[in-house]
Amino acid sequence: MAVLTIGCGGESAPERAGARERAAAEAPAAAPRPAVLVLGDSLAAGYGLDPRQAFPVLLQARIDAAGLDYEVLNRGVSGDTTSGGLGRLDWLLRRPCDPLVLALGGNDGLRGIPVETTEANLRAIIDRFRAARPGARILLAGMMAPPNMGREFTASFQALFPRLAEQNGLPFVPFLLEGVAGIPGLNQADGIHPTAAGQELVAENVWRHLEPLLAAGPHGAVAK
Repeated sequence: MAVLTIGCGGESAPERAGARERAAAEAPAAAPRPAVLVLGDSLAAGYGLDPRQAFPVLLQARIDAAGLDYEVLNRGVSGDTTSGGLGRLDWLLRRPCDPLVLALGGNDGLRGIPVETTEANLRAIIDRFRAARPGARILLAGMMAPPNMGREFTASFQALFPRLAEQNGLPFVPFLLEGVAGIPGLNQADGIHPTAAGQELVAENVWRHLEPLLAAGPHGAVAK
């Protein structure tokens, strides 16, 4: 009877399993979750720490706890400047993302790069992102230069971030390292990079401004 069944067109168990595997392979892949792109430097990369302690990863934990369907793409590169971020933006934009957390500029301040150059680079990132992702949001994080760079430079550097936010209508984190900078127990031995506890505070600084954007849904639509 088994031979008769196969000869009459019935499928064996291995054939049925193979058919299921082919159907699964041919099925359309599930759409990726909406992505939050964090474009940053060593602060986002979690320099000196387990990468899982970096603030973008901590943001993912807050997003998941809030029941929001977003994936955080941590694109922090240690040592990166605004020029470096601009140079790799086109490659990063191959993946749809909304919003962008723009957290660059700290290394520009440390290196004394002219404020006009830093501002022009950040403006170019904003413009290029908007051109590639019309309607997508950008959260700009402010930075400060160390006081040893001189009063005129530090004041000019600090002022560029709120100016860019106002001119471009961007939600704004006034200072990424608020409550962390200058506090020995929250920074590593170099006095620049946060400890794990400091990264938790950085994540909270960003989350206060990021959560309303995500709760509104992509492009400002009401989340469901």
